[in-house]
Amino acid sequence: MRYLPLVWKNLWRRKIRTVFTLACVFIAFLLFGMLMTIRAAFSFGVELAGIDRLIIIHKVSLIQPLPASYLERLRGVDGVRAVTHNSWFGGIYQDPSNFFGQIALEPEVYFDMYPELRLPPEQMAAWLADRQGAVVGRALANRFGWKVGDRIPLQATIWMPKAGGTTWEFNLVGIYDGDPGVDTTNFFFRYDYLDENRQQGQGLVGWYVVKIDDPSRSVEMAQRFDDMFANSSAETKTTTEKGFVDGFAKQIGDIGTMMIAILSAVLFTMLLVAANTMAQAVRERTSELAVMKTLGFSNAIIVATVLGESLFIALMGGAAGLGLAWLFVQQGDPTNGLLPAFLLPSRDVATGVAMMIGLGLLAGLLPAVQAMRLRITDALRRS
Repeated sequence: MRYLPLVWKNLWRRKIRTVFTLACVFIAFLLFGMLMTIRAAFSFGVELAGIDRLIIIHKVSLIQPLPASYLERLRGVDGVRAVTHNSWFGGIYQDPSNFFGQIALEPEVYFDMYPELRLPPEQMAAWLADRQGAVVGRALANRFGWKVGDRIPLQATIWMPKAGGTTWEFNLVGIYDGDPGVDTTNFFFRYDYLDENRQQGQGLVGWYVVKIDDPSRSVEMAQRFDDMFANSSAETKTTTEKGFVDGFAKQIGDIGTMMIAILSAVLFTMLLVAANTMAQAVRERTSELAVMKTLGFSNAIIVATVLGESLFIALMGGAAGLGLAWLFVQQGDPTNGLLPAFLLPSRDVATGVAMMIGLGLLAGLLPAVQAMRLRITDALRRS
């Protein structure tokens, strides 16, 4: 600790150079924080997906429906704790650009299988009492300014109502919340209301969600389900919920890989900038380092002071950039609910801190080794 004043003084010997280097590191880690937030938004639900939940879809494609009669057969399989089904609605609210997920489901079973979703009991009771009832996520309600009691019309694009026209009417009876990182941008309504009032497709569902007793048997159970419906008119393909969500997210591109590629390029550039700064600082102080060695400063202290300067730059600039990104995220989703989730995961914050330390050590390592190997006579001769 007694050498910290020396490190601090050396750091600000060239103020303009230090400020510009700090600014580069600041921008790099601000970018890191924002890109990790975007990555988390596009991969929402992947890490939170239940390891004990399996998704069963049509073998041909997710858009191909499955018979509702599969429900009882799945419930009868040993090792199955609960089964429910979901159906995609695909309606339009006011304008096609107002996209959000609309899913017909079985209310009680679905919310029992997804404890990370929280709906007040009185709102669940109101939903069960109203066939036209619907519940929406908090982010979606905030996006459109909806409140309980509102009447919400959706224009059909797939399932046309029996009554004619294209409009389905729903009563907003509840708003659900979720744990951090859980998608709260969906619109849920009752499957029985859809099935009874659509012109065609009665007795069909979109996909099944199966909760099993033992997650370690997920591969075995998936194969068993697919074997049950082999050679039928609607063969199935079963996967874990995590695999299903991950595959769904990657339909728009592997966002995670793109983010990592961008960050790798940025951070590599920052490494070169910081290393160049430290190399220049060491070259400028050649004679001073020789004097320090003459006065008895050990090689370990010389190395520690050089690495200390490099770490100071990386940690000061990086902490400021990552901290600003974190504060920005705390203000809430700037897209007003368009993103399924808007958070900077604590895991990525920890990764960012580790990267700051790594950047500081790597940038200062070569200059520190050069300073350690410096011979007093050679250094004095150069000066």
